[in-house]
Amino acid sequence: MSHANARLTPAGRLVLVQRIAAGRPVAHVAAEMGVSRTTAWRWWRRWQLDGRPGLVDRPSVARTHPRRTAPCVETRVRIARMLSRRGPVWIGHHLGLPASTVGRVLARHGTALLRECDPLTGLPIRASRRSPHRYEHPYPGSLVHIDVKKLGRIPDGGGHRALGRADGRRERRRGVGYDYVHTAIDDHSRLAYAEIHLDEKSTTCAEFLARAAAFYASHGITVERVISDNAKNYRLSRVFLDTAERLGIRLKLIRPYCPWTNGKVERLNRTLAAEWAYSRVFTTNAERAALLPTWLDRYNLDRPHLGIGGLRPIDRVNNAAGQYT
Repeated sequence: MSHANARLTPAGRLVLVQRIAAGRPVAHVAAEMGVSRTTAWRWWRRWQLDGRPGLVDRPSVARTHPRRTAPCVETRVRIARMLSRRGPVWIGHHLGLPASTVGRVLARHGTALLRECDPLTGLPIRASRRSPHRYEHPYPGSLVHIDVKKLGRIPDGGGHRALGRADGRRERRRGVGYDYVHTAIDDHSRLAYAEIHLDEKSTTCAEFLARAAAFYASHGITVERVISDNAKNYRLSRVFLDTAERLGIRLKLIRPYCPWTNGKVERLNRTLAAEWAYSRVFTTNAERAALLPTWLDRYNLDRPHLGIGGLRPIDRVNNAAGQYT
């Protein structure tokens, strides 16, 4: 993926090689495109060798790792861990290896931490809240995460943040109820969509899914898969399943009791709560609800996202459009 300040995206590289292919000097085309001759020659040679696939960024990871620990040594480390059920310091001392090397080998092979294992058998007995393998789908629409965030409604005049704890308790007795914020986020681009509803019933979820698909379609994104938790309104609802089938969307469910599997939308919910729902003291529920579209526009169009290297979600969408056009 091109960095934010790159002169040429894959679409720009295609323009460059097309101009060179038309018979124009490489130096002239490089000056027009604002890049060096070396850069222009690099993309021209890749075009000649591989065609259009050659214009896509290649991974910068090293092809060989001559200083990496030998496979036989890694096997000894893993066997020692399995038999001794000890940590890197003990294993490194007995195998004559630095403890840091042992730790990297165990982490590379996804070995569970000792505190997560049974001390007698060494088998993992505690659910891990993070995966050693971070995943990201390769293009927008390949996977969309959905969820519902439940928020207490704000009584007219404000809740405890505006009136203090004592008055806030009296306001809670009024039974103002809850807002249900239905959220969706694209796995690749982090482009987000949200709506506020009075419930999380299956019909509401189905209608939200249809509008979310239309929102992504307006940005040139076709939703192929949707992942959610195991709530009945997603798992057993006939209307929700029929809506997904009509839209050509394949549904996926997270592993039971593993909400971090749907971590991208869970993180969106946390950001949404901090930067929108609880960002200021609201005096009415309508005032807070009216601010949600503005916050979503800022999240998608202006806010740098650390999960995608500081890019804005719309940058990821545009870069993908240029790459796959």
